[in-house]
Amino acid sequence: MASQFSLFRHRRFTPMFFTQFLGAFNDNFFKQALILLLTYTGAAALGMDIALLNNLAAMLFILPFFLFSALAGQLADKYDKSRLTNYIKILEIIIMVLAGVGLIFELYWLLFVALFLLGTQSTFFGPIKYAYLPQAMHDDELVGANGLFQTGTSLSILLGMMVAGIVATLNGSV
Repeated sequence: MASQFSLFRHRRFTPMFFTQFLGAFNDNFFKQALILLLTYTGAAALGMDIALLNNLAAMLFILPFFLFSALAGQLADKYDKSRLTNYIKILEIIIMVLAGVGLIFELYWLLFVALFLLGTQSTFFGPIKYAYLPQAMHDDELVGANGLFQTGTSLSILLGMMVAGIVATLNGSV
């Protein structure tokens, strides 16, 4: 276990780990915040069933994984992973600006579009992060690096959802 944490001293592992960690946190924070917003205010504003809106939000985030995973894998194989990562992370910033506009002006349709785009962005980043590891790590580090990536991803998903709930509670949305 101690050797796995020594991977954080690896100059090529740490930036990608934190890129993945913060991206997964951002995705799940936004998705959970949107679901809470829809549950407590959006359903009444839109005159729609809460369960329908929550299921629509979940579907819009997951749908890109089904639609674009094969294409994302092909692009990750064909192009430079660090360049693709930069483009995808810039896209994530643009999507979150759109989401911010949607939140400020209570444009629920824009929030749903942003959620779909965020799922699409995550779909295209997924193959890059796992294809990057074999190129950046030695063979004897690969299993530990994959384990840390998965642990970090799971932890960031949980933290994103929890922080969204806390922020929504403090904001008075819940």
